[in-house]
Parts: sequence; C-alpha cells; structure tokens
Amino acid sequence: MEAIDGIPLLPEPSQNLLNERQRVDYRHHREGLIRWMLKLGKNPDRAEGYARQTAKRRATNADMFYRWVWQEYNGYTTTVTHEYADEYTRELAYSDLSDTHKSNLQKTLKMLFRWRKWEFGDSEWQPEITFSGQGSASQPRDYFTQEERKRLRDAALEYGSVPHYCSLTPEQRQEWKRHLAQRFRKPMQDIGREEFERANGFKVPSLVWVSLDVGLRPIEVERAKVSWCDYDNAVLRIPANDSAKNHDNWSVSLQSRTAEILQRWTEERRLYDKYGETDRLWLTREGNPYQSTALKYVLGKLTDLAGIETEDRQLSWYAIRHSVGTYMAREEGLAAAQAQLRHHSVRTTMKYDQAPVEDRRDALSRMG
Repeated sequence: MEAIDGIPLLPEPSQNLLNERQRVDYRHHREGLIRWMLKLGKNPDRAEGYARQTAKRRATNADMFYRWVWQEYNGYTTTVTHEYADEYTRELAYSDLSDTHKSNLQKTLKMLFRWRKWEFGDSEWQPEITFSGQGSASQPRDYFTQEERKRLRDAALEYGSVPHYCSLTPEQRQEWKRHLAQRFRKPMQDIGREEFERANGFKVPSLVWVSLDVGLRPIEVERAKVSWCDYDNAVLRIPANDSAKNHDNWSVSLQSRTAEILQRWTEERRLYDKYGETDRLWLTREGNPYQSTALKYVLGKLTDLAGIETEDRQLSWYAIRHSVGTYMAREEGLAAAQAQLRHHSVRTTMKYDQAPVEDRRDALSRMG
C-alpha cells in the first residue's frame, strides 16, 4: 500500500468503495492533504507541520468523514462542504463515542477546512456544535418559540417589500427606483412596474413558510425542485435521490396556506430568465442555489424585521428545523415528528422530545 511517512494514501475501507478512476483521484487528493499536514498543517505561516502520529490519526479521521459523505449523500466526491461537516457533527453528538474521540474528530474537520482554504480558497468551518473532549457536547439547543415562528412567518411577507408603484409621488418613486436598482443590480432607468412587482414576489415567503412547516435542512433548500411540489394535496414529495440522507422517498405535510404561497411562487418563477434552464425551486439574486451563508443572511434580515432577540443565542437555519421537531413532538408525538423531519431512526428524533419553554413556564405557575 502506497504511503507517505507511513500514512496510507488509499486506506483499504475507501479503496473497497471506489472504482479505479475514483481511486486515482482520491489518492491524489489525499496526497495533497497529507503532505500539507506534515509540512504546514500546524502553523502554515511558520511552515510548521504536525507530528507524524498526529498527521496519521487525522488522516484516518478525515478518511472516515469522506466515506460518511459518500454513503450518506450522493456517492463519491472530494468536494466536501460546511453543510456536510455540520450534519456529521450532529450525528457525532448523539453517538456513543467518547467525548475525547468526538473532539478529535471535530479537530480533524476544522483542520480539513483550513487545508481546503489553503488549497482551494474555501472558507474555514465554524462548527455549530463544539466538543470539549472532557464533557458533553455544547449543542445548539436554541430554537424559535411558537410566538417567534408566527412572527417569522409574518416577517417573510414583509421581507424586501416596497410600496405599490402607483401609490408613490414622482419624488418617492425615484427614491425607490434608486433602491431597487441597487437591489437588482440594474441601471436605474431600467426600473419600472415589473421590478416593483418582483420586489413584492413570493420567493422568500415560500422559502420561509415551507421551512417552517417541514424543517428544511440547508442542503435540502439547495436541492429543492419544483417537481417536489404537490399543491393539491398540500404535500412536499422529496425523492430518495434528493433527500439529505438518500434513504427513502418522503411525503411531508404542508399547511394549505403554505401550499398556496408555494404555488404562487412556482407560477412567478417562470417569469425570470435565470430559472429557464433549471428545476431548482429557489435561487439567490446571483442565480446560485441557496447555501448556509445566503440562508444566514436571510434569517438575519427576518429576525430583525420580526423583532426577535438574537443576542446570546445560537440561531442558524437549523433553529427553524429544531422548532418544527420540538413542537411537532409536543403536539403529535415522536412518530409524527420523525416523519415530518425525515429521520430514518426515531432515536434521532428523541432529542426534540423536550418540554418547550412555554410549557415549563405554565408548569411553574401551576406548581405555585
């Protein structure tokens, strides 16, 4: 077996999963990572590498992560993302591994993305969950309360909205045209009624409302397709090939009003050229699928509009998903939460089986 300083370039477990061409590519990929670890990994600015044993252990951990990605998502790739790392870390949090081992695996992931920044210009990864190596994980337990969910839903209808074109004075219209020219990155003279209507479109409301109903993961927002939408039955149908864990076909319930908003959006999206060649349900202003960074920006705007306190809270797009699980488990039980969140195992859903803060407050009142 080929190795660098005793560190295998193509570990046997991965070799058994790959075809010959994939093995060649993965070997080359691993070679770059291993050499970087040994020569630069500890402190690239000082050209200080890791000790051989440390590099060997982290190379093994990195290989485990890559294999997990291939098996859980869409097969072989060397392009691993922050979303994959976040999901992997969440699974670690509920595994039976020791806290020290979880911490070591997470250190490997952080190092891996430092290398990807060095090698490919990617951004470093900041985990949502951290492991101390000495105690339990610090988990992102923050989620949106029922009241906050209602405010988010209302804020989505207000997000980016502008006054009606005909209700403005010429001076006001010029100001709004200037604003929309910057927003849509178009010359001011090209801003007319169509751009005013577009600003009040249904893209963000549909994205937020669907997420509030089904708890879409960021990777599912990225993959979402028009073909998933069943408006008549108020259902989102996610095929196994598109689901985050690639296990099963899922039929996930929507509120009837969410289905109506979603239908309005799919009719509207036909008007925009950037959707002409794709079945993607939502694209950013730049024409890219939504990923964690873009969703974080949207969520920040929404919480501001909704007047939701964010200080000292770990709020990400997953906080919406966490709220779906918490309240669905309370209202309909674990089985309903498992189906709505698309969990393969009820054990994963059990983390949402906790009393929401409102229930605990009511209990305190009853306790006297």
